[in-house]
Amino acid sequence: MPQDKRVTNRSELPSGRRLDRRTVLRGAALGAASPLIPAQAATALSGHGGRGSGSAAGSTSFRWLGTAGWRIDVGDRTVLFDPYLTRFPTGLYEGAFDPQTPLQTRPEVVDAHIGHPELILVSHSHWDHLADVPHIAKTTGARVVGTETTYHLLVALGVDAGQISVVKGGEVLDFGGIVVEVVPSLHSRNKKCAYFAPGTLNAPPTTVPSTISDLPEGDTLAFQVTAGDSGPSAFLMGASDFSERAVRGLRPDLAMIAVPSSTATHRYVPRLLRTLDTPSVVVPVHWDNFEVPLSGPPVRDPAMDLDAFLAQVRKVSPAARVVVPDYRTVYDGTMRPTSA
Repeated sequence: MPQDKRVTNRSELPSGRRLDRRTVLRGAALGAASPLIPAQAATALSGHGGRGSGSAAGSTSFRWLGTAGWRIDVGDRTVLFDPYLTRFPTGLYEGAFDPQTPLQTRPEVVDAHIGHPELILVSHSHWDHLADVPHIAKTTGARVVGTETTYHLLVALGVDAGQISVVKGGEVLDFGGIVVEVVPSLHSRNKKCAYFAPGTLNAPPTTVPSTISDLPEGDTLAFQVTAGDSGPSAFLMGASDFSERAVRGLRPDLAMIAVPSSTATHRYVPRLLRTLDTPSVVVPVHWDNFEVPLSGPPVRDPAMDLDAFLAQVRKVSPAARVVVPDYRTVYDGTMRPTSA
């Protein structure tokens, strides 16, 4: 689920290997905003690229799917992370959030963005990360990697159990040259240091999930995906908190970092960047209004202070290249735009 959600009626909701390379405070939604650092200008911010080098970087591309989602193409192979594309309204951005909003998937919207994925990585089970995964898994046959909660929810929603790999964090999985390191992580916290819609499933749900309140968090993971032996490596977050001990030693080339909605996590940006050994490229995610269609430019979530996040990144890691992504740009393995 998106960050803390600033929801006042929470009572209605259910409760490695080291790679050696370098609340409801919503009002009217803000107007469409151009990235503070346009994708086209990203190359001017720094002359150096990521720590990975070699042919794999040239054959890898990244597309931001909005919220925390990514499509990563390595040659003709596709990996998806937290692909939420339908972006249906819940009242969240109008100050009238309805936890009984029915789950929805719009196949024509989803299919236009996903290519032919062979792997889907799921950070946690809130609707803005999981809602489109059942459709994608059932129609493409892609393998899903996620928590036990994600497993039980997907099976209840009709996904073949044999298609799902349950992980806990700490696994280093080799999918034929695409290496996925599973990282134990934490969900974002609100200003009261509380989680939104916590809860885990250790058995199938009693009924088929039908509303967004039927999808509890189910613990949170991060992933580091590395293309081939020479990179690039990308650290992918689905929520704005982390386990410092679990992240230490990853050293990714690219860090896709969730923007926090509060200061509840102590020194979030400095601790994370230093623990990741100051990645060469930092990409903020989960700062957009995820009920606005992907057909237009990103609209900022008014509860996320993207400007403050960017200022902290520049202060902690002034040499890093910061790329604020948009929906329409395809980026190469160093997060430089290749096409729109």
